[in-house]
Amino acid sequence: MPAMDREEYLRRWAELHGGMEPSSNRLVAFWLTVVHALARPLVALGASPNAVTTLGLGIVLAAVGAAAAGGPWLLLAGLLVLLSGLADNLDGAVAVMTSRTSRWGYVYDSVVDRIADLLFLLALWLAGAPAWVCIVTGGLTFLQEYARARAAAAGMSEIGVVSVWERPSRVLVVGMFLFADGLYGGDVTELAVVGAAVAALLAVVGTGQVLVMIRRRLRQSAD
Repeated sequence: MPAMDREEYLRRWAELHGGMEPSSNRLVAFWLTVVHALARPLVALGASPNAVTTLGLGIVLAAVGAAAAGGPWLLLAGLLVLLSGLADNLDGAVAVMTSRTSRWGYVYDSVVDRIADLLFLLALWLAGAPAWVCIVTGGLTFLQEYARARAAAAGMSEIGVVSVWERPSRVLVVGMFLFADGLYGGDVTELAVVGAAVAALLAVVGTGQVLVMIRRRLRQSAD
């Protein structure tokens, strides 16, 4: 099927994101342009959004395998984590460009995202990060997303707030620290420790941001 052109894709994206105009942010506009260009071949091949989502999960699993191998393989692990972040955007782009957005696709994508969040932290642990830090970070990450889901069930229709610990932050922190560790042959496990500490700090702040905003929005809607 013919791929949706860039202008139409940006218009549809804005509709699905509360009317946010991509052109108002150069970085967002640039990123969406890149995603649109990369999604075009997938659309031409007839790939389904769920297939792209599954592919992204496979990339994360490969990253965990590379992290388990350690040493210079951590370079590949870091690159695969970053690549999975791109795949996480491509499934949505394919859904928009093929008009195949669905409630099941939304749920499936969310479930795969949560699995990927855990696998990111597993990769950090395999690289040498303390298990308890990874567990705490994972718990806070799930708490942030669970709070959002419950707030939506309680009547909050907006995302609430873009915290410091969203999917792009998780991908960048884990990917960059794994890659840096791999540059040193995986011998500097302190980099994995620092990466886990940064992730934990951002998870604490991000969860706090989301909970405070949810409380504020729900109290405002009740007034």
